[in-house]
Amino acid sequence: MPFRRIAVALIGLAFATSAHAETLKPIRVIMVGDSTMTEKSGYGTGFCAQFRPEVTCVNLARGGRSSKSYRVEGLWDKALEQIRDNAAYAKTYVWIGFGHNDGSPKPERHTDIVTEFPLNMRQYGVDIAAAGATPIFVTPLTQRWFKDGRLKPDLLPWSTAVKLIARDKGWEIVDFYDATQKAVQAMGPVAANRMAGDPIPQNVLDTEASGTSVPAVFTDASQGTTASHQGFDYTHLSAKGSAYFGKLAVDLWASQDAEIKPYVKAE
Repeated sequence: MPFRRIAVALIGLAFATSAHAETLKPIRVIMVGDSTMTEKSGYGTGFCAQFRPEVTCVNLARGGRSSKSYRVEGLWDKALEQIRDNAAYAKTYVWIGFGHNDGSPKPERHTDIVTEFPLNMRQYGVDIAAAGATPIFVTPLTQRWFKDGRLKPDLLPWSTAVKLIARDKGWEIVDFYDATQKAVQAMGPVAANRMAGDPIPQNVLDTEASGTSVPAVFTDASQGTTASHQGFDYTHLSAKGSAYFGKLAVDLWASQDAEIKPYVKAE
């Protein structure tokens, strides 16, 4: 192809891309969940960073909350106020998922996996739809505990429950648990530990090549999690982990939702 024809083709492509970008209407994505979604210790920062400027990404996730306590504490009522205030957006999506704290022995967090948890999650979807938004149900981020080189399926019951609820009601489901289980299994315990907060305790460093995760032993109180620092554990994330899993979450969503794909930043 002559140079002039190549140049014309490239100019045409540039104009087409620009025109497409201009047609994108502003939308909003609101995140509701526990600490594994927050900006400090979850994948929230990495998630929101994947979107184009036309997307307003709001993180309302709160650490230590379950599908019950998030509602009981009044956090859900405040979230609904924001969800209903949607006149400035062509569409509002609510990316919602719980599970990590629903199995907690603490009574203020604990929910029964057979009865209470499914009812709670179903009601979230009903409330979101009634508020004029679109619920996007997301299964939990996997934990990173290994036993003899195999990742433990600790959150499988909650993942399964979320999927059953969403499918029963016809709501969109993003199976983040399955995707992160596969990703973490593929990277193995050594690389998986680098997705966590730091510093990695010496006893973990000494044993991680064995393929079996051990409880972290902190020799200095400053190594643990504080208000401003995420310490090492097998659940929460560092900035590196947030970037990795946040991108994985958005890519997974965009791969199955044609409406979201144009709003994701180009590689």
